Amino acid sequence: MHHYKMLINGIQVAGANGQFDVINPATGAAFAQCSAGSLAQLDDAVAAAQVAFKAWRHVSHAQRCERLLAIAESIEQGADELARLIVQEQGKPLELAFSEVMGAAAWTRYAAGQQIEVGLVEETPTQRIELHRKPLGVVASITPWNWPFMIAVWHIMPALRAGNCVVSKPSSLTPLSTLRLVEIIARHVPNGVINCVTGEQGFGSAITSHPGIQKIVFTGSTATGQSVMRGAATNLKRLTLELGGNDAAIVLPGTSLEEVAEEIFQAAFLNMGQTCAALKRLYIHESQYEAFADALTLIAQRQVVGDGLEPGVNFGPVQNLEQLQLVEALVADARDQGARVLCGGARLDRPGFFYPPTLIADVTDGQRLVDEEQFGPVLPLIAYSDVEDVLRRANAGDMGLGGSVWGPDVQQAQALASRLESGVAWVNCHARIQPNTPFGGSKMSGFGVEFGLEGLLEFTGQQLQFVNKRAGE
Repeated sequence: MHHYKMLINGIQVAGANGQFDVINPATGAAFAQCSAGSLAQLDDAVAAAQVAFKAWRHVSHAQRCERLLAIAESIEQGADELARLIVQEQGKPLELAFSEVMGAAAWTRYAAGQQIEVGLVEETPTQRIELHRKPLGVVASITPWNWPFMIAVWHIMPALRAGNCVVSKPSSLTPLSTLRLVEIIARHVPNGVINCVTGEQGFGSAITSHPGIQKIVFTGSTATGQSVMRGAATNLKRLTLELGGNDAAIVLPGTSLEEVAEEIFQAAFLNMGQTCAALKRLYIHESQYEAFADALTLIAQRQVVGDGLEPGVNFGPVQNLEQLQLVEALVADARDQGARVLCGGARLDRPGFFYPPTLIADVTDGQRLVDEEQFGPVLPLIAYSDVEDVLRRANAGDMGLGGSVWGPDVQQAQALASRLESGVAWVNCHARIQPNTPFGGSKMSGFGVEFGLEGLLEFTGQQLQFVNKRAGE
């Protein structure tokens, strides 16, 4: 069984607290071990990043661009091995894992090409006012288990591009691909610019309150995000929080079932539903409710569930037992309240954490499956009759990550989408993101944005420079 070490100041380091098992969700058994670091080793990582920052902050934009392009090349060269590692620790099918790696390389290339210009605020004969952007210092990246490689790239690459140094803390459920990513990055940057610490407990609170860290970028649950925010108050750390989502989708009357059913299914069950911005609640007009239910059921029944490394499999397991048990509890609660299980609805009788794509009809707001984020392979179908009422229901929750409206009249759908209380509103699509488009939530789904120029600037502080011109200049 392979043992994976942390990386601190360019050196692979064994954990002072021993090691912990990494479970393959397709078998439920350990396939590797990872270092369990100590708080003293976290201090070492932060200290290394602080020292490296003194020089890295002054590296030119052109040189940082070159480094990131070299990193992207190395990611692509190792794509097959990285994808297989992701499948083993996370569970997703190999094709999806490969797409995650190649997407991460593309995101890295985009970050490499981004520019931070000096803004000219005012120019007069007597003074010039400029707005400069400067790196913050040490950035801590705390990543979840659903897209372990891609989200680490989303956090780390713009931080490095802006001139910061990074301490990465991946989920203890999926630390291995992030460790491999950090090893790749470390080959192209000076020691201490990138570091990675791993462990099962204790690191989160220590990172949030650490005085040597200037910013935290966190992707995960709302409850944990609130804890991060409380800890960050100790030295007023900058924060980017991408938290939970319970995205609603509204299907307007007259929507072509043939055109949208497959895309709706994929938006809901992407990564087995384990995506923050996945479609989590589907509101269908009563005139098409049964037709959509039948069409989605047929698509669900075509999915091939199994180990992501097996040929032909396109639907993997839930990543961990705790999440699987939550999915089971939500489906059981819906069934107890009279819901109709159209397909799936029970854990598969085999090793691992397998739960088939499940569609639940005859549910409504106020039930757990609708009101709570299931973050798994279950989609509730909710009937509605009035557009204004369904908009109110879609906005009623305390989360506001994303939402979508589907309909034959694009202008009508866009007008309704603009009234969704969400950070992103999609029209006739869902869960689409691009490196050049800022992405972030509202309400209890977090604050700050990732991607695009706005996302890059989140890793900088501003300095306004007033230049008083000398007479005759």
